[in-house]
Amino acid sequence: MTSATSPSAGTASRPTTPRGPGARSRLVVGLALLDDAAAPSRLLAARRSAPAVLRGLWEFPGGKVETGEGPREALAREVREELGVAVRLGAEVPSPDPEGWELANGARMRVLWGVLAEEGAEPAALEDHDLLAWVPLSGAGAHHLDWIPADRPIVSAVVAGAATAFAAAP
Repeated sequence: MTSATSPSAGTASRPTTPRGPGARSRLVVGLALLDDAAAPSRLLAARRSAPAVLRGLWEFPGGKVETGEGPREALAREVREELGVAVRLGAEVPSPDPEGWELANGARMRVLWGVLAEEGAEPAALEDHDLLAWVPLSGAGAHHLDWIPADRPIVSAVVAGAATAFAAAP
């Protein structure tokens, strides 16, 4: 069973990746938001409202790291903008590449574990998304959603690692 939240407004696009010799890939950050640090049972998924090619697909909330920001700072900002909540960030979800998970546009995404910082806070779909859903980590749970293809291996890593995500301090 999922619980969902509708949006109030907003759209934005995904970051672009620099092209050409010596160009560095764009860094983006994503949040694996769990319902509980001690005994997680659900993950927050966000359904894209734009651009058209991604509309209706599910993803991890987050966005691009701006010049002068670190990944953790960028993710805290993006989550405030997209979901209207503060989060307590944990460690990074391990990826097969030290630079992060490769996205279809060549960007790299670092995904961090997180929980809501304030008891009773409710994320809302404020920007980029038209629906939020708390999906179970067990069974088909998170895997039954139509995820952005590049996020699918991340979903598997999140489901596999959620139980111990906050076992040790980041």
